[in-house]
Amino acid sequence: MGIRVLSYRLRGATAAGVTALALLMAGCSSAAKSETGAAGAVQGSAKKIVAVGAENEYADVIGQIGGRYVSVTGIMSNPNTDPHTFEADPKVAQVVSAAQLVVQNGVGYDDFMTKIEQASGGSGRQVIDVQKLLGLPDSTANPHLWYRPSTMPAVARAIAADLSTLDPAHKAYYTANLATFDTSLQAYTSAVAALKARYAGTAVATTEPVADYLLDAAGIDNLTPWSFQADVMNGVDPSPQDVSLEKSLFTGHKVKAFVYNQQVTDSLTDSLLQLAHQNHIPVVGVSETMPTPGYSYQTWMVAEASALTDAFAHGTSAPVL
Repeated sequence: MGIRVLSYRLRGATAAGVTALALLMAGCSSAAKSETGAAGAVQGSAKKIVAVGAENEYADVIGQIGGRYVSVTGIMSNPNTDPHTFEADPKVAQVVSAAQLVVQNGVGYDDFMTKIEQASGGSGRQVIDVQKLLGLPDSTANPHLWYRPSTMPAVARAIAADLSTLDPAHKAYYTANLATFDTSLQAYTSAVAALKARYAGTAVATTEPVADYLLDAAGIDNLTPWSFQADVMNGVDPSPQDVSLEKSLFTGHKVKAFVYNQQVTDSLTDSLLQLAHQNHIPVVGVSETMPTPGYSYQTWMVAEASALTDAFAHGTSAPVL
């Protein structure tokens, strides 16, 4: 429907406030921390490129391609918090301002990154905006681009190219890591293909469009109205008609699984979880940031596809990975 994802705009800080943060922190040289408290270097060195992923799934891919020549920080990294309400603070501004390479999602999801980058200067900084990389318009309704199976291969190629520009002496190393990454993604694409081959057309309900790209790739039929998904995603109360339709998917046993965003719950989603339980419909939790520790981007996506397969095949719930 072309609904702009306004709820992902930076909350709790004006554009001027973010600018002030960036200008204040741009020249700092001490260590900073991401949302989860993971240390990230803020001043470059001769040995390592300082890089930032606005979301930790992008940071993970930077780390896989850059290896020992990159120091990378993920800004939004906590799977137990609501990314919709993320607020940039001086530590975030410090990390982003010092970065030589940045990967950000776009589509309104992480606009605070652009504000900090513009305020802090850095004409030599390489910025990969995934929305622009994929050629997607601002009206793209679903911002969760990392769930598209075609997204990360393109992102990884861009990362390898930018790292090679920043550090041409190690281009062969980045190229080799890119080849390894591409090969490792076969487990994910195979899992999606197997899910589609066996369960294409299977009906599910959702709260938000977090994993909709994965569901689409696997041919899964999402019966939840887009208007309901968009309202929940944007922090708006869905219409009574949409709520009634959503509940009927459970009480009428019209779906084989309930796919919900485990990072964003409220009284409505809690009531739907209870309704799914009462009607013996398995629940599959998905998230917007990569669960840590123990996951890479690839193993995270495989785990999501496997959870869907187990729900359909065995009625197994996996509310949290």
